Amino acid sequence: MSDTTTPIRRALLSVSDKRGLVDLARALADRGIALLASGGTRTALIEAGLEAEEVSSYTGSPEILGGRVKTLHPKIHGGILARRDQADDVTTLTAHGIEPIDLVVVNLYPFEATIARPDVTDAEAIENIDIGGPSLIRGAAKNHAHVAVLTDPDQYSVFLEHLSQHGGTTFAFRRARALDAFRQTAHYDQAISSYLAGASTESEPEGFPNTFSPRFVLRTSLRYGENPHQRAAFYVESETESPNLASATIRHGKELSYNNLLDLDSALRLIRSFDEPAACVLKHNNPCGSAIGSTLAEAFERAYDGDPVSAFGGIVGLNRPVDLVTAERMVSPGRFIECILAPSFEPDAFEALTTRPTWKNSVRLIELGVPIGPGQGSPPGLDLRRIEGGLLVQDWDTMQANPLAEGRVVSKRPPNDREAIDLAFGWKVCQAVKSNAIVLASEGQIVGVGAGQMSRLDSVEIAVKKAGARAAGAVLASDAFFPFRDGPDAAAAAGVTAIIQPGGSRRDEEVIAACDEHGIALIFTGRRHFRH
Repeated sequence: MSDTTTPIRRALLSVSDKRGLVDLARALADRGIALLASGGTRTALIEAGLEAEEVSSYTGSPEILGGRVKTLHPKIHGGILARRDQADDVTTLTAHGIEPIDLVVVNLYPFEATIARPDVTDAEAIENIDIGGPSLIRGAAKNHAHVAVLTDPDQYSVFLEHLSQHGGTTFAFRRARALDAFRQTAHYDQAISSYLAGASTESEPEGFPNTFSPRFVLRTSLRYGENPHQRAAFYVESETESPNLASATIRHGKELSYNNLLDLDSALRLIRSFDEPAACVLKHNNPCGSAIGSTLAEAFERAYDGDPVSAFGGIVGLNRPVDLVTAERMVSPGRFIECILAPSFEPDAFEALTTRPTWKNSVRLIELGVPIGPGQGSPPGLDLRRIEGGLLVQDWDTMQANPLAEGRVVSKRPPNDREAIDLAFGWKVCQAVKSNAIVLASEGQIVGVGAGQMSRLDSVEIAVKKAGARAAGAVLASDAFFPFRDGPDAAAAAGVTAIIQPGGSRRDEEVIAACDEHGIALIFTGRRHFRH
């Protein structure tokens, strides 16, 4: 189709969100465009001194059912759907006294905002399901060969600039807005179906819907994906709950990359497992260091020192507001951190992190804006992963509230008090490590990590090598069972005194016997934490 300009002679306006409405309507009226408006939209225009014909007056049919029916009328939808280049359609309009409508400006009842209220009733939610609005939008979008549709106040300025430049709307512009419109109605319908599914008393197979259509909104395009030749973007859930990266604020530094976001998300999920001051350092989506402390500064120092070579250029996560003492530790000579995630940054700490010559142009500060901790539970919704030809969906991996109490001691010797504390700490960190995952912990500090190896024994040997002399007296956490006794044997040779793992191997008795031989305390949690 040629991209000739189509003039606008009549516009229909029916909006819930009144942002920018008056300015848009005034610009249309100044061009001699007739305005047709419904209910509250017309009231807002009249109060602003603008003339607009009431929909019910134009159709000759009053609003009925408490406003549920007002724009569902042939004179409205006929004016929108008529094909101007087909003689039969034009004749029909004339015969029925219907004026063509060239611009439809509609946004929908605030369904998502309504159901986000904690006190919302089901009746209120149902009443905020828009019927006429989606019908108007879909009609205009279907007939975008002749009709322009605007569904968001953020589109108004672009539209007015386009109108000023072209004197009407081009096909390319109308096509782009039609795409926006169908995306909007699809998003809206999915919000409704998700709400109804959550409120439904009829269970679907295994608790999952028969069809699954995730709803995400584009937040920003990213510089590139995992590699420079891959395009990338960040989409967010419209009803997202804090704390997460979708609701966080970049207080300082350049935009985040795809890999930054992956690492920051993992850091957040790790540090919010702890009640006490905690810190972690991530590299390539694995914690190379993590620790708790009596203060945040102590926790950071011990986390960074867990593997200072790997920590250089890493991602730091903190579960307390960053104070000056902690900031000074982070900017110590020889240290470099790419991103710092925290609930907030105290003013003097922010200045220290953003004014040092070697830091100010490189470090990114990400503020969650809310406290974080284990009481916030697992993320809402489901954990999604794309594969070719499909989508894998699962529940989020959640940590036991008290793995030692919920697990069982299977060795002759139970862990002592110090070991028990470190086992619980190491188990939390182990959940954040790529499988096969092995974590060595001592005194609330990670001293060695083995991640992502094809053999669990290889992971043990890497963790022991990283720990060096610190392996003596440390405890070990394994995300899955040991299939053979070789892993515990290697740990014992390095001086490990206690192990926590899920259990469940056919050779569990062999592993238990090996631990008893070495005097190692062994706990089976009964829960695996693979992270592929």
